[in-house]
Amino acid sequence: MTQSVVVQVGQCGNQVGCRFWDLALREHAHVNKKGMYDEALRSFFRNVDSRMIIDCVARNGYTICAGLTLAYLNPQAVLVDMEEGVVNEILQGPLREMFDSTQLLTDVSGSGNNWAVGHMTYGSAYREQIVDKLRKAAEHCDCLQCFFIIHSMGGGTGSGLGTKVLSLLEEEFPEVCRIVSSIYPSAEDDVVTSPYNSVLAMRELTEHADCVLPVENQSLVDIVNKIKQMSHAGRPGSVIRRDSTLISGQGGLSGAEKPFDAMNNIVANLLLNITSSARFDGSLNMDLNEIAMNLVPFPRLHYLVPSLTPLYTLADVSVPTRRLDQMFSDSFSKDHQLIRADPKRGLYLACALMVRGNVHVSDLRRNIERMKPSLPFVSWNQEGWKTGLCSVPPVGHSHSLLALANNTCVMSTFMELRERFTKLYRKKAHLHHYLHVEGMEQSMFSEAVGSLSSLIEEYYLLDATKGRLVPDAPRLRIAR
Repeated sequence: MTQSVVVQVGQCGNQVGCRFWDLALREHAHVNKKGMYDEALRSFFRNVDSRMIIDCVARNGYTICAGLTLAYLNPQAVLVDMEEGVVNEILQGPLREMFDSTQLLTDVSGSGNNWAVGHMTYGSAYREQIVDKLRKAAEHCDCLQCFFIIHSMGGGTGSGLGTKVLSLLEEEFPEVCRIVSSIYPSAEDDVVTSPYNSVLAMRELTEHADCVLPVENQSLVDIVNKIKQMSHAGRPGSVIRRDSTLISGQGGLSGAEKPFDAMNNIVANLLLNITSSARFDGSLNMDLNEIAMNLVPFPRLHYLVPSLTPLYTLADVSVPTRRLDQMFSDSFSKDHQLIRADPKRGLYLACALMVRGNVHVSDLRRNIERMKPSLPFVSWNQEGWKTGLCSVPPVGHSHSLLALANNTCVMSTFMELRERFTKLYRKKAHLHHYLHVEGMEQSMFSEAVGSLSSLIEEYYLLDATKGRLVPDAPRLRIAR
């Protein structure tokens, strides 16, 4: 089975990544009752205990070995942050024994919400150490398929050093797929320079990533508020348990619940679903590298809008089970998107449906045919669907669905970001903080916003064809 490595960069990246490991362990514990080190665990975990024992039984003169006893798991991960706070919390929390020092890279001063400090200063100072840790993580894999990068766009370390790590991965492992989960700041973000950081990071994502899964903070806030409203509505069967994985901050981190815990859990559940086919068997498994191959028709247009249903996985909310057909409808609703956009108002270039649970291929095909008339696809890719079926559902649910849409609706998010950037840059506000960093030049700002504008233009030109979609020309018939 193939393996993947998760690279967590910055405060947000490490909080989300740690939550992913916690929830992944819960899933595997629910499925793997005997505690064996099986192929499912091997995809993201190493069994590194030197006391590994092979369970063997002697039968009829032959020795039959059932497998490796689960002893000590080590996530295939690299944790990077330029301040020690979050990583120290992880090392003091419930998952403290899972990580070792060779996986960690920290500093003490942080990047000061400055992309240039993260990308230029720390990127140069720690380049060799980062490459060394990435190589060691890759060497532990028998068949490395993918790097997952988790970071935020608004701060300095996540946006700056996170995108530096991305470019180093392309340089060192050009043939390995790079999937990035990027958390975009809201318009009310408390980091004044977040528009600068985000636009500078966007250029790197566009140039060096194979796929980007954009997630907006404001969408996460809206989703969490909806869930809380359900819990306060008092309806029978619609209650959030006090110790639920949705609102608990105890998964992988120590201390009391924090404001962003519920939001981090939603992103972690996105990663759980996208990696489900890599971790468990299914009747229609989807390799991670197939995502880029099937959903990215043009190299720069690799931003895939994610949506989840149900939004309350691992039994966070005791809601009545959604009918299968309703689940498919929900996945295309704007209320379930992890960015503030309505995909039905955009144009689909391609779409992947990753279903978990006891769902048949016929159910999948039937719902695709049912939804097709309401989903505008480009004329040259009307059958641009990629599907995956994983037999293991999320804990506490009969089935779930993750949709990844390459859709022009994402350009509205990018246009809002460009507008916020322009308001600051027009007055050259806060620019001196960046230009004092060695290696940073003002031309990088104009190049970054130019790259973003070009990206928006590419999406716009495609979206403009939506009103004049023409059917494919009839096939030529060869005279007999």
